[in-house]
Amino acid sequence: MNSTTSTTRITSTPNSTIRDQEERGDTMTASVLERSDGKLVEFQATSGAGLGGLHDEAAKVDESLLPCRVNDPELWFAELPADVEFAKTLCQACPVRQLCLGGALERREPWGVWGGELFLQGTVIPRKRPRGRPRKDAAA
Repeated sequence: MNSTTSTTRITSTPNSTIRDQEERGDTMTASVLERSDGKLVEFQATSGAGLGGLHDEAAKVDESLLPCRVNDPELWFAELPADVEFAKTLCQACPVRQLCLGGALERREPWGVWGGELFLQGTVIPRKRPRGRPRKDAAA
């Protein structure tokens, strides 16, 4: 495993605070993602909800509160590490962040920022490395 990939451990517990999903019969769990850099990230995952469920939940929220809808969509798939970090920061206040992250983990998203985390080949990675070789003085 190279230094840009991470291992994730996900633990789930029933979430009793999401009454409306339970009434519809959806299974909702609150889970914790442990990234390789030690950061713990909480998210919610619904069984079988997929992107449709995320879009349904986002439709219930004022669109101005959803950073991925009011900012340039390319920002969430940016090449520059600074742009990726900015997208991750914008996601932190999003009301559907946990569902977005849970769905991305379920779908094993191939790339992009989802729920405030960066995905590469279906795995959460802590940060995007810049293109090219590292500087020689950085290794010294």
